[in-house]
Amino acid sequence: MKWYIHNWYHLAAIALVALTFIMGLWGYDQVSTTTLILIYSFMALLAHQSEEYVVPGGAQIILNAAFYGETKDYDRYPGNAFNASIVNTSAYVFYGLAIIFPQFVWLGLATMFFGFFQVLGHGLQMNIKSKGWYNPGLATAVFLHLPIGIYYIAHVHSENLIVGTDYLWGAIAFVVAIALTVVLPVQGTKKRDNVYPFTPEELNKFHMLDKLKSRGVI
Repeated sequence: MKWYIHNWYHLAAIALVALTFIMGLWGYDQVSTTTLILIYSFMALLAHQSEEYVVPGGAQIILNAAFYGETKDYDRYPGNAFNASIVNTSAYVFYGLAIIFPQFVWLGLATMFFGFFQVLGHGLQMNIKSKGWYNPGLATAVFLHLPIGIYYIAHVHSENLIVGTDYLWGAIAFVVAIALTVVLPVQGTKKRDNVYPFTPEELNKFHMLDKLKSRGVI
């Protein structure tokens, strides 16, 4: 368990590389266009997590200190290595269901709304609170989640696959997914004496801890 909670993001990066080869060399012509877009959306999620936690990394301190405003126990509260692993890997179920059931356009829309949410979170809120122009996760949110989401919506409209109520159900599914994969794990496991703190190396990837201290965020 201890190994996994500090290494799940490396597995995500490996999965991204594997899927890139599989889809690029073989898989792109084995599925429908709708399913292909949904797979690419999942790959965007893996790329997003890799940017947040692997290269350049440092999302842990951004989330705790900048997003949640914690200036004392930012190595473990409210986010910690345990609930971060749950939050990020539980999203795979959400995206996987959309890929398995592409006919449920509202479910696909929910995953795209999740991507748009990342654009707002990283592009506005986290940058403002961290007093910087970039935070880990911003590039993939803007250059992958946003265009893929727009393309998906354009595609389902052009193929007459969507009806008006899909937006409503998609929005509801998005809220439920956020509650189950983000709010519940974080709020349910946050403890100031948590035994799964982020390591100093994780906190200061991309020198994010040093940068937040120099900006007066911490």
